Amino acid sequence: MKFFFVQDFRQKYRYFSSDPIQNIQVKFTRMEKLWEEAKKRLMLLPKKILAQEQAFARVFKIREDSVEILHSGRLDEKHLKRKFFLFLQKQRTKHMLLLSGEAVLLPISGLMALLPGPNIFFGVLALIMFTHWQALKGINTLARKKHLFIVSQALYQWETALLSQETASLAEILERIEEEYSLKDLNKILYK
Repeated sequence: MKFFFVQDFRQKYRYFSSDPIQNIQVKFTRMEKLWEEAKKRLMLLPKKILAQEQAFARVFKIREDSVEILHSGRLDEKHLKRKFFLFLQKQRTKHMLLLSGEAVLLPISGLMALLPGPNIFFGVLALIMFTHWQALKGINTLARKKHLFIVSQALYQWETALLSQETASLAEILERIEEEYSLKDLNKILYK
């Protein structure tokens, strides 16, 4: 599994993995129909957000002491390590705030059970909380691991084209990156 740390079209850094985005695996015997509906709604999240959340969750399952992260090589290693550390701290803070807010909303969504029909509000909120919790565990694990930054020529071409604002060549570069690293729908993660 490969991990990527690269700028998107708005020149914000994105972290994602080479594994395709897939449905969240949660198994509950009771109210399975409700959870299936909640998973479908969660998959409607923007690919940028969903890819990053799942990449963080996948780090938790890696047994090695180090994680290889592909990047463009535009920044020297010291600057890149600092930028990645600040990125992880920002993501950790964001996930803690989101989990706190969702924990406050969870009892309120339980009141929706008084309405007829399944309590889809509770289900969706619980599934989003579960996703944020897994991502937070992955962020904490990733912060403790050693980061091996590997330069990728294709990612360098992408970031160079972004900086020079060569919008005509961006789609072609994305296709090459997708082909080289066996990625799908990369334009939904890095492009508009």
